Amino acid sequence: MNIHEYQAKEIFRQYGVPVPRGGVAFTGPEAREVAEQLGGDLWVVKAQIHAGGRGKAGGVKLARSLDEVERIAEEMIGMTLVTHQTGPEGKKVEKVYIEEGADIQKEYYLGMVLDRSLEMPVMMASTEGGMEIEEVAAKHPEKIIKVAIDPTIGFQGFHGRKLAFGLGLSKEEMRPFIQFAQALYKVYMDKDAEMIEINPLIKTGSGAFLALDAKMGFDDNALFKHPDIMEMRDLSEEDPVELEAKKYGLSYVNLDGDVGCMVNGAGLAMATMDIIKHEGGEPANFLDVGGGANPDTVAKGFELILQDPNVKSIFVNIFGGIVRCDRIANGILQATQQVEVNVPVIVRLDGTNAQEAAEILQKANIKNIIPATDLADGARKAVAAAKGELA
Repeated sequence: MNIHEYQAKEIFRQYGVPVPRGGVAFTGPEAREVAEQLGGDLWVVKAQIHAGGRGKAGGVKLARSLDEVERIAEEMIGMTLVTHQTGPEGKKVEKVYIEEGADIQKEYYLGMVLDRSLEMPVMMASTEGGMEIEEVAAKHPEKIIKVAIDPTIGFQGFHGRKLAFGLGLSKEEMRPFIQFAQALYKVYMDKDAEMIEINPLIKTGSGAFLALDAKMGFDDNALFKHPDIMEMRDLSEEDPVELEAKKYGLSYVNLDGDVGCMVNGAGLAMATMDIIKHEGGEPANFLDVGGGANPDTVAKGFELILQDPNVKSIFVNIFGGIVRCDRIANGILQATQQVEVNVPVIVRLDGTNAQEAAEILQKANIKNIIPATDLADGARKAVAAAKGELA
């Protein structure tokens, strides 16, 4: 689960992570009121969406008068912001964050993620603040300093010093930076975060460090421990199809291709998408029906896949272990009765009761259902069907 910048900064304040003063607004007049309360003669108006790259897309603008704050806020609220992370469809801006201007002397990058290979959280820092960290990693990987932090000992001074030395900080700057990094680590651990990103982390003219931006994502499996975080959830920022899938215990992620995928098990689902790509196709989704799939959940899976107008074929790839293949076959038939399945459905069922499943589908004699002998055969047929080339 992700939250907005202004929400992440609320959490930062609770833990003593320094941030500029600011407030959220839903209308132009509200934005003006926030700016008046902040005082000063320079403000930043920031669109609040769950995506990076807002500045390049026109979602972060400076204002030098209250009238300008109100005008910019009114222009932003209601606009569709398209960034490299939103996709071409963009995201609608429902609110803006008004923040006091800052005296920026230097910009850095600071972030935390879980390194699954090390099985430890890793804090990363770079002198290339304000740039997309993916671009820095690709072009200048040597400019990213990383420290793995063993949770059994927590964040220690030597972690902070390694980062500070890597950033080229002076002796005077080290202490406030290490305090900042230590507080950030506590936020990460206490709140069961999956990712924290501050880009840029700035050093002001007075030598203070401030989180000028803030992104936070959380481990969904730990949210039951954090009702305060759950209250921050913005459903308008989430894919409605993915939300619908969760109600039925399905794991669904929408993608940009035209071959719909229905698979059981995350590993098999990833392999299925890989082989579709290998055969020259593009997967339209990730859909894991799980080990407890039944006719109802399979039928719901078809309904979710077919909500995507780009889907030209569906590849059902099930290995029957816990879930029986005959259950999946009955679910496919149920889906054809409940939903208009108007695209070819390539079916590969193997494992428990695979023979019974094949007989069920054969007896049904449904034109759109096409059997596959194995994974490769299924992928080839699904890609060909999506291209209109399946004989």
